[in-house]
Amino acid sequence: MKLNLRAYMALFFGVIIIALTMLLSITISRHSGETIKREIGNSLSTTAYHMADKLDSFMWSRIGEVEVLSRIEVIKTQDDLQSAQTLMDQLKSSIPVFSWIGLTDSAGNVVAASDNILVGSNISKRPVYQEGKKGTFIGDVHNAVLLANLLPNPTGEPMQFVDISKPLTDKDGNFTGVLAAHLSWEWSRQVKGNIVEPLKDELSGAEVFVVSGMDNTVLLGPDGMTGDVLDIKSVHNARTGDNSWLVEKWPDGKEYLTGFAVGDGHHDYSGLGWTVIVRIPIENAFAPVENLKSYIIKLGTITAIVFAIIGWFVAGFISNPLRKISKAAHNLRIGKETSIPYINGIKDLEILSSSLRELVESLVRTESNLGKMETLAHQDLLTGLGNRFALDQFMKKAQIAGRSLSFLYLDLDGFKQINDTYSHQTGDLVLQEVARRLEKSTRKKDSIFRLGGDEFLIVLDTPDLSAESALEAIANKLVTNINMPYDMTNTQLKIGCSVGGAVWPEHDIDPFTVISYADEALYISKRNGKNKFTFHRGKVKKQMPGA
Repeated sequence: MKLNLRAYMALFFGVIIIALTMLLSITISRHSGETIKREIGNSLSTTAYHMADKLDSFMWSRIGEVEVLSRIEVIKTQDDLQSAQTLMDQLKSSIPVFSWIGLTDSAGNVVAASDNILVGSNISKRPVYQEGKKGTFIGDVHNAVLLANLLPNPTGEPMQFVDISKPLTDKDGNFTGVLAAHLSWEWSRQVKGNIVEPLKDELSGAEVFVVSGMDNTVLLGPDGMTGDVLDIKSVHNARTGDNSWLVEKWPDGKEYLTGFAVGDGHHDYSGLGWTVIVRIPIENAFAPVENLKSYIIKLGTITAIVFAIIGWFVAGFISNPLRKISKAAHNLRIGKETSIPYINGIKDLEILSSSLRELVESLVRTESNLGKMETLAHQDLLTGLGNRFALDQFMKKAQIAGRSLSFLYLDLDGFKQINDTYSHQTGDLVLQEVARRLEKSTRKKDSIFRLGGDEFLIVLDTPDLSAESALEAIANKLVTNINMPYDMTNTQLKIGCSVGGAVWPEHDIDPFTVISYADEALYISKRNGKNKFTFHRGKVKKQMPGA
């Protein structure tokens, strides 16, 4: 059956639009799909990193509180057990995560404890006492033994604790007992909620696991998986210090997009090697990719139908303009840069050509916006500086280039007090002003990164002359600028700045090891009075293979 001109042109026009749309959808969705996958994977690995960091930071804080309590005279001497009892009750009341705090004599007998629990009992056979005699002890997650039936348990689930204990000595250095504490493992769920809850829309269906560093046992995870041994590639990769993501098949036979990171401690706390895994079912993780493909196809289909109808009515007038449009579509299909021609003189053809141009421009804008999203992934949202992911990419390029770099690691002194006193909103304004001052105090070719909280890293080319003296001059300038007052509404605020410096590859061939040396030098500055610069010394440059 032969088609008349109108039907033929309408069908032909619809096919052209569909082909053009499919071509653009395949090209754009393939590129944008990979971009979205990377963004989601990076978001998972970042979430895992933040969770691991929060766990270690929390443990570091609790260890510090036990350390402070152990130095109080009534605790050390055990002369006033009633006062010691009151102090432990106050600590538990202020920080409920301390499920139990106890003080033993040298034989392991509990002489005072929060809520008087286990007073008179002997815990000398328990690891919290035996290990605590030797020095500061941090025990991994374990089930309750002595306290299982003595503490309230509203959930009815098995109670789990993390142990902290310290030895006590009198003024002559004689061992007098152990200060021991059990932290309820429930706090880990609170940390998980604080990290994951803000991302519940972005990471729909995400599940978080905390895996023991000793035997790969799941310490925190979805219902039914706590206590299972998790022997998967992401756990092993995390153990090597890798903070990344991958798609892998889990023991349940399903594939998940999996982000992972391992806790490497916080300040002087070395950590228990907990591995944090964040996973999303592959169909959930890549749903935005499929939605994008579907949207482009639907948009193209609707457009094809509309223009087929138009073609039906104006077929007798559009043969020549249609040929021009077809040629442009062909050029787009083979990858040439071109645009749909604008047709003048016939209203319908003007609508047709302009709509096609808008369609192509809309699809191109979609791809451009996705590129901008990728750029934002490298930026710290608060300050606009580079983030840790941007630092990783920067160092990869620097290693290829092979030029010598110097690192200045900065940490603000007194910033926490601003957050606590004037609110986090004020703290954010201060951080933004700090970022502006850092940019004004450095050259355009120097790179500035915010590593999190109030920590910043400046990367600059190593000076030809004395690196130490040159870095000290730069650091002193930064400290001076950071110390200048910050004008906030109705008040002026002041903060300080401690700086550590190191040079790559002079101090080590691994740039991230050199960054850690700069971090260590920074904390020497803090210990020596803050608001000063310390240059890393004492490490000999490693030899390259074959040197």
